[in-house]
Amino acid sequence: MQTVWRPFFSYNLWTLFEPAVGQEQWHCPMKRGFLKARAKEPEIAPLIQQETIYQEVGLLAQQGIYELHQDLERLKNANGIYQVSEILGLASRQPEVHDRVTQVLINYQANPILLGKTILKLSRGDEGFPEPILVRSGDRACNLFAAIDCIFVEPDDTLHILDFKTGKSEFDRRQAYVYLLAAQHLYPNRAAVASFYNLESQIWSSRITATAVQLQALEIELFQVAQQHQTDLQRYKRKTAEFEEIFPPHPGYQCQSCQFQSVCHFAI
Repeated sequence: MQTVWRPFFSYNLWTLFEPAVGQEQWHCPMKRGFLKARAKEPEIAPLIQQETIYQEVGLLAQQGIYELHQDLERLKNANGIYQVSEILGLASRQPEVHDRVTQVLINYQANPILLGKTILKLSRGDEGFPEPILVRSGDRACNLFAAIDCIFVEPDDTLHILDFKTGKSEFDRRQAYVYLLAAQHLYPNRAAVASFYNLESQIWSSRITATAVQLQALEIELFQVAQQHQTDLQRYKRKTAEFEEIFPPHPGYQCQSCQFQSVCHFAI
């Protein structure tokens, strides 16, 4: 059966279009061009495939939580941390990655926030691209992608969507809204809330909810972003020389940590 192509939307794509409030000075539209329009080019593809320490810590931390819950005995004794460390191969990682992920495991064993919860879904984080969620608006259709870390059921039967974080990045409520929209389609007629939990600082955000009106407004923005993104990709495909006009640069301090600084003519 042939797969039907549709424009797509995700929280990640949203962030590439629009920065979080207060982060405008760090946003560079050209990064979307490198990631989405030129991703298969020989000089770009290797840069995308390189994992940063931030990404490595985040993925291994999530895998660690998943492995701790595969055998609850691991949550009850110190040897459990050693077992998970072996599964994750932490000994072969960079010292910073090893130390930070090990501390995450220690923190979580001391405060296992999911222990005793009715877990509906717990992702390991390396399952690959999530299945698309079909979203329709009139005669338009779009694929929504939402890589949800965890869903558990509250005592009142409310679905609680939990996203794990590491590092010092701020919680972005837009991500919670995208997950709530996904839950509306995956689990219709079920109430849902969302929250973030930082596995390093052990800070849990407040619960985030959205009304039907808010989710409807999000869907409208979803289609606008998805359509504009496809328009930009098609324009670049027709005229690659217009890359800088389609995805304009915004050089600044952020260039120092950008994965594309070695190939970007505007990098400072």
